[in-house]
Amino acid sequence: MTDNRMTDNRIYSFLGLATKAGKLISGDDTCERTVRKGKVRLVIVAEDASENTRKKFEDICSYRNIAMRFFGKKEKLGRYIGKSMRSVVAVIDGNFSKRLLEMIDNHGKEYGGV
Repeated sequence: MTDNRMTDNRIYSFLGLATKAGKLISGDDTCERTVRKGKVRLVIVAEDASENTRKKFEDICSYRNIAMRFFGKKEKLGRYIGKSMRSVVAVIDGNFSKRLLEMIDNHGKEYGGV
């Protein structure tokens, strides 16, 4: 397994842990409603999400000053949180969101990447 895939799996596994802890929600509509209520700390949009979905969440997160990252594939996001494919997941806990931001932002840097 490549180093990057190992890092990917750690991030996906951490998303599963956040789900089990009740700190992660998923699905476009649910995430959008929760973002609009101001209860979300981090939004993660799948890299293979549609352009409309990417733009919609970029706009609503930017407007509300909520952290957002593009990470992973829809199929894997869903599988690791025990659901069907998901384009969007949102973290509603500050500690989980902080750790996920660190993991995603350092993705690829552990082994000499830029």
